[in-house]
Formats: sequence, C-alpha cells, structure tokens
Amino acid sequence: MGDSASVSVREARASLTRLLDRAAEGESTVITRGGIAVAAIVPIEEYDALEEAADEVLTRKALRTLAEEGDVPRATLADLLADIFGRPAPDGV
Repeated sequence: MGDSASVSVREARASLTRLLDRAAEGESTVITRGGIAVAAIVPIEEYDALEEAADEVLTRKALRTLAEEGDVPRATLADLLADIFGRPAPDGV
C-alpha cells in the first residue's frame, strides 16, 4: 500500500479533489470523525484487491460449509424467492 494520510471529515470535504488525486497516484487517505478513523479513500486497485480477497474468503467458507454438511437437502432458488417474497414460487422456476 502507498502512503497513508489522515484528515478530518471537514478537511476531506474541503479538499476532496486533492484526496482523489492522491488516490489516483496510489496514496490512501484515512478520514476521521472526532479523532476516530471511519472511512478511507484508497486507490481503486487496492479497493478491487480487497473485494477479490473478500470474495475468496466467502467462497472458501461456503465450500467448507458444503463439505461439512454433506448430502443435507438444500433449498432451491425458487424456495428462497418464495420465502423472501412470501408467496409460492411460480411453476417451472
């Protein structure tokens, strides 16, 4: 990761363009509220890498759960939609 600066919400509002330029140059900025870090402006490449890592972790967890459960019956997509929307799934779904 590149250099990381820290600014308050007020400073971030006043200098958003500069902070975006820093991100485009590979530098991260942590935004604080009341002295506590609450967000960050990061280069898009770092954000994409974090998203991919999170997807990988969730995939591994799902595969581990499936392996542990074995041949336990599972709900279909139609069952899930019916449960979410509170009505029977249409035929053929």
